[in-house]
Amino acid sequence: MKVPFKAANILIPKDVDMYKWCVVACDQYTSEPDYWNEVKNIVGDSPSTLNLTLPEIYLEEADVEDRIKKINENMKEYLDKDLFTEYTDSMIYLERTQDDGKVREGLIGMVDLEDYSFEKGSQTLIRATEKTVIERIPPRMKVRENALLELPHIMILIDDDKKEIIESLKNKVTDEDIVYDTDLMQKGGHIKGYKLSNEVMNEVMAGLENLADEDNFAKKYDVTDKGVLLFAMGDGNHSLATAKSCYEKLKETMGDEALNSPARYALVELVNLHSEALEFEAIHRVIFDADVEDLVKSLNEYYTINENGNGQKFELVTNDYDKVLYIENPKSNIAVGSIQMFLDEYLANHQGKIDYIHGDDTTKEMASKEGNVGIIFDAMSKGDLFKTVILDGALPRKTFSMGHAHDKRFYLEARKIK
Repeated sequence: MKVPFKAANILIPKDVDMYKWCVVACDQYTSEPDYWNEVKNIVGDSPSTLNLTLPEIYLEEADVEDRIKKINENMKEYLDKDLFTEYTDSMIYLERTQDDGKVREGLIGMVDLEDYSFEKGSQTLIRATEKTVIERIPPRMKVRENALLELPHIMILIDDDKKEIIESLKNKVTDEDIVYDTDLMQKGGHIKGYKLSNEVMNEVMAGLENLADEDNFAKKYDVTDKGVLLFAMGDGNHSLATAKSCYEKLKETMGDEALNSPARYALVELVNLHSEALEFEAIHRVIFDADVEDLVKSLNEYYTINENGNGQKFELVTNDYDKVLYIENPKSNIAVGSIQMFLDEYLANHQGKIDYIHGDDTTKEMASKEGNVGIIFDAMSKGDLFKTVILDGALPRKTFSMGHAHDKRFYLEARKIK
């Protein structure tokens, strides 16, 4: 089976302060302006991916159109100034040393958007693991559709339990292959990248072809008549969905010519689900500016809830309340899905704004303020991910997160999409 992953023309900046260049994924710290103000302070006037991306904390600001225009201008300026070295037809093996000292190994290349769908129930080789919120795509399309460059924070998972494809690469590179090596700001740890030889890239592709083999797949997951799931979204689902939507729009105007466009592909990092550095964490909910009493009352009317351990577990936190509760009559296979169903319905007709928060302590701190409600979940087991997506389709949105916010992908590599 043809694998929808290949070498790319990868741009890496030269002669810049890489510490200031690399900035965390735009969908992190969306309720923490202090974080982004500190990033601005660190970067100053230096070339940085901060000038090429739009942190989502600013998505609803009045000046968002101006910000997007400026991003596009900055991309042109960086290209005109010859800021990058272009590594043609390349893959990069990277080692990300997290703040906790664990090393997450990854592989940079590009995926073919022809083989990706975020539609529910799709059988494509690349699939969303969580429900895609369609309303989140148009504002992101505005950023991408006129952009000259893409900078990925997309992490895609492979299920390589033998750890043969990515983990073996450390034995196939030398110091001469290093293309970047830098500390990352704000507890981001350290990152080092190596350009792979053609021979090693061929070995990678052979390994991926083996994972994509239909017979191997059916045996591994004990399924029949299910399309092969080779690549499952880890992080950056809406970013990849945006790339797909822009590409589909391009096909409407260009027809078959779009098949030859660089926009047909998206730069991503592949990571093995079985990496020890990859820990699934729950994503909690905080509802701001709510009628707390009414929300809690409505939740108890929507579900039968008890404190005695019978059903799906969650923790409810307000400024005067913190209890572990259980849903007896859930509407989803997992607690986060059941609660999300309630919140979607409730917030459609009542006051309150939801945000998705990492970390128990941060959630409790926010939830303890007047007018806020926090809901805390246990993390799902990462070993269940592929089988669940194969059998049930995408999970409810924001079901899990891979690691802490500061361990997320940092923008570093780029690729021309025009």
